[in-house]
Amino acid sequence: MASQTSSHSRELHRVVLVGTASHLGPALQKLEGYTWPNVQMLGYITDDPPLEQTALPKLGGLNSIEDIILFQKVNDVLLALPNDASIETHQLLGRIMSKPCNVWVVPDYFKLLIASARADDLNGVPMLSLTKPAMTPVERAIKRTFDFIAASILIPLIMPVLIAIAIAIKLDSPGPVLFKQKRAGEHGKLFDIYKFRSMSAPASHKQERGEDMPKEGYLKRPDDPRVTRVGKFIRRTSLDELPNLFNVWLGQMSLVGPRPELPYFVDRYQAWQHRRMIVPQGMTGWWQINGRSDRPMHLHTEDDIYYVQNYSLWLDLRILLRTAAVVVLGKGAF
Repeated sequence: MASQTSSHSRELHRVVLVGTASHLGPALQKLEGYTWPNVQMLGYITDDPPLEQTALPKLGGLNSIEDIILFQKVNDVLLALPNDASIETHQLLGRIMSKPCNVWVVPDYFKLLIASARADDLNGVPMLSLTKPAMTPVERAIKRTFDFIAASILIPLIMPVLIAIAIAIKLDSPGPVLFKQKRAGEHGKLFDIYKFRSMSAPASHKQERGEDMPKEGYLKRPDDPRVTRVGKFIRRTSLDELPNLFNVWLGQMSLVGPRPELPYFVDRYQAWQHRRMIVPQGMTGWWQINGRSDRPMHLHTEDDIYYVQNYSLWLDLRILLRTAAVVVLGKGAF
């Protein structure tokens, strides 16, 4: 923690407090007991009337919080809010965390699923950080090393299976063996994801180009007439996703993580949903082992954010083991 403190002390922190009057007052009293050599307190943001017990200015209401953060060039936002997890509070947190600033919790004033928040200090002031990276550099290096080694071993081992599936697809229907589509990876970076083609060539071509995108997206249906005979089998067994291993080997994906999303839906995300993309996107994940095709991923980003907030190598291994069981049972796959 000492190294983090020294890192904080070398930079100027432009800080605003956000909350209700009943919580901002006690929070300010708590913070005034600390030394702030490199902190510039800009003011506070609240929908309540201005506070009488402080000389700090009220910068505006919660509706203008994004504009205030950008205009004031805020580095750090301190939250002092009621002890609930209401929808309004979730939405406010999402709006703040979509901006280029650190988000901190003043202890004893806010409970919002902070079991995975990381303890730290802001210039000597104990806080809980909600915007610390989901993975440390060491965790990220271990995850990438595991992915690369696993993909390097698995690809040669399953090559006979890949060749057999390719021949079956070619004999079953005209068209390419592989299906390629643009997906949004970590931090929204676009890449081409590869799968075995499971639909007729015209339908796959439309999907690949993102044409005729329905409002609810391309949801898998057990009675989809576009799916070929071989396509039904490789979908049910998840063999259609084996070419994803090449994406993993190239570092575009991970074995485990939130599923890479269609850019169409990423462009329509609410601010809080973007947090699912701060880790490598994966072949399988928490969402897949808790529903798979029965639950469209763009409507269940809460599962992916659970994974982000609770990431560990052991969670990855647990998901991989459960994925094997889900695939064998064929649950939610069609």
